[in-house]
Amino acid sequence: MDYISTRGKVGAIGFIDAVLMGLADDGGLLVPKTIPQLSADTLAQWRQLSYPELALELFSLYIGNEIPRADLQKLVDDSYATFRSPDVTPVRRVDDNLEILELFHGPTFAFKDIALQFLGNLYSYISRRENAVIHILGATSGDTGASAIEGVRGKEGIRICILHPHGKVSKVQELQMTTVDDANVLNLSVDGNFDDCQRIIKELFADVAFKQQYHLRAINSINIARVLAQTVYYFYAYFQLENRGQASGTVNFSVPTGNFGDIFAGFLAKRMGLPIGKLMLATNENNILERFVREGVYEPGEFHMTYSPSMDIQVASNFERYLYYLYGEDAATVAMLMDAFKRDGKIAVPADKLQQVQKDFAAYGVQNDECLATIGEVQDEYGYLLDPHTACGVAAARKLAAPGDVTVALATAHPAKFGEAIELLQIEQKFPPQIEALFDKPQRQTLVGGTNDAVKAELLKFF
Repeated sequence: MDYISTRGKVGAIGFIDAVLMGLADDGGLLVPKTIPQLSADTLAQWRQLSYPELALELFSLYIGNEIPRADLQKLVDDSYATFRSPDVTPVRRVDDNLEILELFHGPTFAFKDIALQFLGNLYSYISRRENAVIHILGATSGDTGASAIEGVRGKEGIRICILHPHGKVSKVQELQMTTVDDANVLNLSVDGNFDDCQRIIKELFADVAFKQQYHLRAINSINIARVLAQTVYYFYAYFQLENRGQASGTVNFSVPTGNFGDIFAGFLAKRMGLPIGKLMLATNENNILERFVREGVYEPGEFHMTYSPSMDIQVASNFERYLYYLYGEDAATVAMLMDAFKRDGKIAVPADKLQQVQKDFAAYGVQNDECLATIGEVQDEYGYLLDPHTACGVAAARKLAAPGDVTVALATAHPAKFGEAIELLQIEQKFPPQIEALFDKPQRQTLVGGTNDAVKAELLKFF
């Protein structure tokens, strides 16, 4: 499988080169040159596979012979052996029309583990195979950082630096990152918000000479391996429902969305042939993506801190991948649109494109009060505790699903990671022992200004 840039100035490269490049050298994002098309027979054959077996088949489509199948199987098996559930991503029924896809059974209790356990092992494999040091650089709105660090901490040949917005992640998210004492881990607490962290990362990766000199590699969802890993659980969730007799046709997915990577994985799964009905894009008060789906205008607005901080994002880094497919894989047009966005801070699509957007997605922005109310209602009615991000997905599903639809809401984190919001509802929860233990550990983090130069200076010391 070859990979190309959404902006058209990176020639076809292989999977490993695409993983190592992260952000395309022309500033775009890497996508597969062709999307594999799955027949009904293939889907039927995959229906009884375990999660690791299904992941192996899907990854093989996108990796080809670059990684021997036995090596790839070991990478997959090692990655998902760390999960607390034998199903890796079990589906729990809440009521007749709503299912919860639990994506929080990994080491850091967040959906990011599903991709980052694999990507961490993949980077370690590449480092050993090529006898090269890998420097991983990433930004987090909360969960990516902890999952990425957990995926590579202590691994030979790898150093990782994670930027997070100072004071704008939950306490548990902060502790999961900053209580790690491995020498190959650096946490930078940035004076700013997540969009500032993400901008710094993208601009440092856009400095191709710096990127190549220090072997910088991406851990954020700008890395295509992240998106590919996340397609697996859409297939697995559908097959779980099908095996229970609950999926006779299409299934909707409601996705808490900040950086557009998770819902883009669903879009990719649908393009491959999975019978997905509506892809419901759930945002919070930072609702740039909801406004795009409703109005066709992509423009950052006023930043809001919410009870769902991992979604407190205005500029979604994966949005460019969707634009590429919206405009018929026309890289020149995408490059023009992204240049205009950088210049004017806005993208507006014409009416015919907006019609397509509204075929691809439904969207709903959940206000803070509605988020908390949904947590309380689901707890009272079903005895099931949602984290605030999952609550946004459930609220969107209730708003957007038609009567009789089967809808799966993605549960992106364990509620223990967001105790501050849960406490507002006077709901008591027992923390898992792995999270409880964090509060007694010392923290290691460096506060830096929100500029490229400030971050680069810390990186140079670390490297």
